[in-house]
Amino acid sequence: MLEVTDLDVSYGEARALWGVSLDIHANEIVSIVGVNGAGKSTLVNTIAGLLRPAAGRIRMDGKDISRVPSHLICEHGVAVVPEGRRILPHMTVQDNLDLGAYRHGARASRTKRLAWIHSLFPILHDRRHQAAGTLSGGEQQMLAIGRALMSDPKLLLLDEPSLGLAPVIVDTIFDVVTQLRESVSVCLVEQDINRALGISTRGYVLQEGRIVLADSSQKLLANDDVRRACLGV
Repeated sequence: MLEVTDLDVSYGEARALWGVSLDIHANEIVSIVGVNGAGKSTLVNTIAGLLRPAAGRIRMDGKDISRVPSHLICEHGVAVVPEGRRILPHMTVQDNLDLGAYRHGARASRTKRLAWIHSLFPILHDRRHQAAGTLSGGEQQMLAIGRALMSDPKLLLLDEPSLGLAPVIVDTIFDVVTQLRESVSVCLVEQDINRALGISTRGYVLQEGRIVLADSSQKLLANDDVRRACLGV
């Protein structure tokens, strides 16, 4: 499904990613783990079209999307839940969800997908007429995920979904992400390696802009090099 090959990304003269290669298959959860500053969000933003690679290719279902503008990336089946959620606080919960279905291909299935998202996160149905900015942090994260799913994606990019949330809320969100593999592939970017690798099938360890390890999640969890790369121990 997604193929990233020899990706280099720079901010001006500063290189952020060096020769990054990875792949994600259909109905699979793949984790990208690493410490803060390793390049995880840069990788997500590049796949999402918000940054342009200096070299390398990004393919989705065999099509090169390396230079596709960010507002057209969703047409190729990619949706992003950005770090910090970035909901529209003065709009209602329902209006935020409807924005996710603006893509022409998603409009026909809006009602069905909305019912599915309400089943995943019942609180979004209960608060549908409420201003999104009045939700708790965890509820806003649920809304951000629901908004992305409204676009009917093949691949969901989740950037630091546990950031700043209480453990009980993180448990709920990760339980839902586990369910999503039946309908959509997930690229999960996280600092919490135990939670991320605990629900994914495979993982990549990013360190100083380079992929330093790639293996099954079970093997990565048992690898002392992962602890050193991600936890500094």
